[in-house]
Amino acid sequence: MPQLIRIYQHGGPHVLRIENVDVEPPLPGEVQIMQTAIGLNFVDTYYRSGLYSMVLPSGLGMEAAGSVVAVGPGTNGFVEGEKVAYVLGPQGAYAQLRNVAASTLVKLPAHVSPAMAASVLLKGLTAEVLLFRLQQLMPGSTLLVTAAAGGVGSLLCYWARAHGIRVLGVVGRAEKKQRALSAGCEEVWLQGESFSKGVRELTGGQGVDVVLDGVGRATFQESLCCLKPRGRMVSYGNASGAVEPVSPLELASRGSLTLVRPRIWDYIATRSELEAGAAHVFEALAKGHIHARAEQSWPLHEAAKAHEALESRQTKGLSLLYT
Repeated sequence: MPQLIRIYQHGGPHVLRIENVDVEPPLPGEVQIMQTAIGLNFVDTYYRSGLYSMVLPSGLGMEAAGSVVAVGPGTNGFVEGEKVAYVLGPQGAYAQLRNVAASTLVKLPAHVSPAMAASVLLKGLTAEVLLFRLQQLMPGSTLLVTAAAGGVGSLLCYWARAHGIRVLGVVGRAEKKQRALSAGCEEVWLQGESFSKGVRELTGGQGVDVVLDGVGRATFQESLCCLKPRGRMVSYGNASGAVEPVSPLELASRGSLTLVRPRIWDYIATRSELEAGAAHVFEALAKGHIHARAEQSWPLHEAAKAHEALESRQTKGLSLLYT
């Protein structure tokens, strides 16, 4: 019988329960997928802990890939055996077999396996939004990436460097410095250091054009100090906790800075946006601008161990659950 992960209360990794479940045939507009790879994303811990709200009991996870095994009545565009992936829809990707809305699926090109897609699609779409839809970063622009050795962070560094952008990085641990350098960072600082001083020195006192900050509270204020006048602060994650309120006057006093807090869902809200974003990610994979090899993986029934590793910052790069 197929298995899934379900939670009945918010809390630590211990609230993740593995259960057997009967999966009904797909309804009109749905496709049933045998999922072989499931994306493991830090945002999953936000939903599990209650930082992001959801109705309980609930499944968990929003990204997976596998093969179509059944198509609902009247559902067009997909056939059995096709390799597909998704990042949208209700929580519940931590499962072996699942019915999902056909409108949320993207077909995988021949060069992208289900494991690659589940490793990179959500993180890749996030990087695509951060780099290409929020601002016009030109060759020669200077970018600072926090959590530069993480899943999204390393993709940002690779992709930005491939477009001629000067990339600087911040990491949480000394052993992650080399990984960030290998991903394309010109220089890397530790999170606990006064990295803004190093950024200023390296940029001749000017600062950077854009900061992409996925850490949150622990790096936010220091990151603001790294921006040049009229620079842009993009806060897209809360790994160290939610950012405290910022006064618009503070942004003005620091040189007319811009602060953006994007949600990826608002940039792939339509079918055309989702397909265009996914195509850009798959193209970047084909060109070698980004990579999609999972650094660590766990079987579905060890999802709690995976969450412990995520939250203790023990993971590097991309992570997977597999069935």
